[in-house]
Amino acid sequence: MAKAENKTVAQNKKAYHDYFVLETYEAGIELFGTEIKSVRAGKVNLKESWCNVVNGEMLANGVHISPYELGNRFNRDPLRPKKLLMHKKEIMRLMGEVKQEGCALIPLSIYFNERGRAKMLVGLCKGKKNYDKRETAAKRDAQRNIERAVKEYGR
Repeated sequence: MAKAENKTVAQNKKAYHDYFVLETYEAGIELFGTEIKSVRAGKVNLKESWCNVVNGEMLANGVHISPYELGNRFNRDPLRPKKLLMHKKEIMRLMGEVKQEGCALIPLSIYFNERGRAKMLVGLCKGKKNYDKRETAAKRDAQRNIERAVKEYGR
């Protein structure tokens, strides 16, 4: 039997523009009933989100999960900090790297794994300067031009 694909619900494309992603980690998300229904509907925004460690627990801040339409009084605050589920050793190692290297923990995407569990891909990121962003754009444009030229040459 073939392995099921991960279903990506939301991606943080801005993170790849603003940061160099050094490493990625998978973490579970502690969500309530109406929140998971909104996530399944794809009503998630990761644009201005970040992660931090408080009292040995990793929290995702700024993750906007829209209220579920049929949730009435059971809906939670859309911007409440969401607890991420990772091993304690991983959390402590990441906390040390963030403090020493001046990196940031940024949510990169939310997806459902094969078993239907909501997972978040968290990246250990280092900020880009403006000249790095221009250089990345120039490389992307050059690659696009090369692909166009090869396509035209093949005709």
